[in-house]
Amino acid sequence: MSAVTADVLVVEDEPDIRSLIVHHLEREGFRCRTAASGGEALARLRSAPPDLVVLDLMLPGMDGLEVCRRVRADPATAALPIIMLTAKADEVDRVVGLELGADDYLTKPFSTKELVARVRAVLRRARPGEASRALSVGTVSLDPGRHAVSVGGRPVELTPKEFDLLHALLAAAGRVLSREHLLNRVWGYARADEIESRTVDVHIRRLRAKLGAEDRRIATIKGVGYRFETE
Repeated sequence: MSAVTADVLVVEDEPDIRSLIVHHLEREGFRCRTAASGGEALARLRSAPPDLVVLDLMLPGMDGLEVCRRVRADPATAALPIIMLTAKADEVDRVVGLELGADDYLTKPFSTKELVARVRAVLRRARPGEASRALSVGTVSLDPGRHAVSVGGRPVELTPKEFDLLHALLAAAGRVLSREHLLNRVWGYARADEIESRTVDVHIRRLRAKLGAEDRRIATIKGVGYRFETE
């Protein structure tokens, strides 16, 4: 998805920050709509879902975490990419956002150049020509064509990033994948220092929880990364 076709919903209650974000995104070719509260954001999402949401954590009435929770709970918007903005330095808030399904986050104050880079990275889809064959290990099955995952024949609902992460692990056929590799493959970051590697750990934890008894197959290789056990 290119910048010229991407529609971004900017949810930010501070007018100056909202205008700044919109200005820089539109200068890069993105189309922007705005909302100043959680309720307004949900209304805009229902009327016309965007390609991505830039979502502030601290909003009047309904905060960003609750908005994120409702977006992920609605099948119509469950796969919508979300970048969360927070002025809080507390890591707990960022981790909770990621656990609720945010694809990425930025802590205020942030550079607009970094924001644009994050938006592009989150919108980047799988590379053209990437294998689309179905993969299966144990009772875990993944079908890229249908974007479907099942465990023991039971459908499992994954967020887009969880799906891409599982796809990368299964496609590696038992090889160890470093956090840096996963950040590049799944999140689209060229350098690991562009985003905290804890993002990978948080998504791995969420993925394990959804795989049930097959969670043991995702092995942590201390100091290196992760491997999906094929035996």
